[in-house]
Amino acid sequence: MNKRPLSLALILLVVLALGVTGLITFRPDVLSNLIQGQPAPPMGTATQPPTPSSNRPAVPSALDTSDFSAIAALSAPSVVNISTRVEGDQQADEKDDPDRQGGDPFLPFFGPQEAPQSPLPREGMGSGFIVRKDGVILTNAHVVHGATDVSVKLHDRREFKAKVVGVDKLSDTAVLKIEGGDFPVVPIGNPNETRVGEWVLAIGSPFGFENTVTAGIVSAKARALPEEGYVPFIQTDVAVNPGNSGGPLINTRGEVIGINSQIYSSSGGYQGLSFAIPIDVALDVESQILEKGKVVRGRIGVSVQDLSQGLAESFGLENPDGALVGMVNPEGPAAKAGVKPGDVILALNGEKVIDSRSLPPRVAVLKPGSHAGLLIHREGKRQTIDVTVEALDDTPDASPEKPAKGEKPGRLGLSIRPLSPEERQKRGTEAVLLIERVQGPALKAGIQPGDLLLAINGQKVTDVESVRQISDRAPSHLALLIEREGHALFIPLILEPKTK
Repeated sequence: MNKRPLSLALILLVVLALGVTGLITFRPDVLSNLIQGQPAPPMGTATQPPTPSSNRPAVPSALDTSDFSAIAALSAPSVVNISTRVEGDQQADEKDDPDRQGGDPFLPFFGPQEAPQSPLPREGMGSGFIVRKDGVILTNAHVVHGATDVSVKLHDRREFKAKVVGVDKLSDTAVLKIEGGDFPVVPIGNPNETRVGEWVLAIGSPFGFENTVTAGIVSAKARALPEEGYVPFIQTDVAVNPGNSGGPLINTRGEVIGINSQIYSSSGGYQGLSFAIPIDVALDVESQILEKGKVVRGRIGVSVQDLSQGLAESFGLENPDGALVGMVNPEGPAAKAGVKPGDVILALNGEKVIDSRSLPPRVAVLKPGSHAGLLIHREGKRQTIDVTVEALDDTPDASPEKPAKGEKPGRLGLSIRPLSPEERQKRGTEAVLLIERVQGPALKAGIQPGDLLLAINGQKVTDVESVRQISDRAPSHLALLIEREGHALFIPLILEPKTK
């Protein structure tokens, strides 16, 4: 029997087996070379890491982008779990409860709650992260909105009662404070240097599972969302769910570049699109709240819309870039400077304006009293108009119906405030008054936070004082005309008896 052919056959089988093993072994260096049209390095040879280019910051060797454990270990001690309690008579804002979204697919990541209008206390959850050694924490405004009790649990299992220093609804950012010192803080990155396609991580407490780490990539930058005109969101495909809200979005250098805030979902759970507030926007809010107790934004007093190709051609433009001015507030700074409806804003302070959604957040960061140079296109010509920026009027609650400490609630049970011109433009409404909270008679009648108040007993109301006067004169019944999701609706309301 000739054994030589059998030996050769066995050797050939071993070689083939090794070859197949080499093919199915993941080799990023081989794949990269093949994509770039370069020959693959010989099997078994070590490959050198890529040389950092001048426009890409080098990743520290301690943070291997093929193994995110170092990043998670570095960041986890600064990430906190937030638990909140909302009393039954505290009505959350429309934005804070996914059950009141009316089918809106953009949802905050607020935790499980009781049904709307429940008289029982509601408990919520969220995440946050420490940005100062003395215990300053950033999270989302919707996580702590209306909360009567806020607790914070650290990575080392210590628990603290937290004080809500301030909230800013327009950016959905809140600042908390816990007592103590020498807390671990997160490194801060620059979201402007973040590139689409970069790996990022999220750390938080989805569904109450504390210290959960998920990863994905940056899908887009400067994304504008409905009703969120002042934040240029970072879009990612990182898996985030209820409870992740307020947690950090972290790059591969272990730096926080954003606060996870919203998801796009038809089911209420993660479906591949999540949105984070850029950290520079949140830190500006934090510094203003700590220093001034409120957030001041700039305004120029215009409403704008996108250009279609047809509109661009009708205005004598080759491309549909820019923001078309549709309305100019006659008392606003733009009107005083000479801006007119039909002008197309092409640039702001020398930086190109791509579309209408990119303009509001850029104007908002301008300080009142500063100057905004608008490059506009008008009647086939370009010119620059200098506009003096004014402060955006955003009083959180100007309602006399909000019960002061020790006082009985108002007869209607409504907490209302005026809408700013920008808010009216975004909502596409002529209404002036926004209902923020409801209780008492309004709660029983079915009025909801987020409704717009148009008239009472057929009399149009345009300010808080007129609402007070009508309610004071009314005997026992009122008919309120409200606007809800673009539809007008009459709601009968039975008032509380007048107190003597």
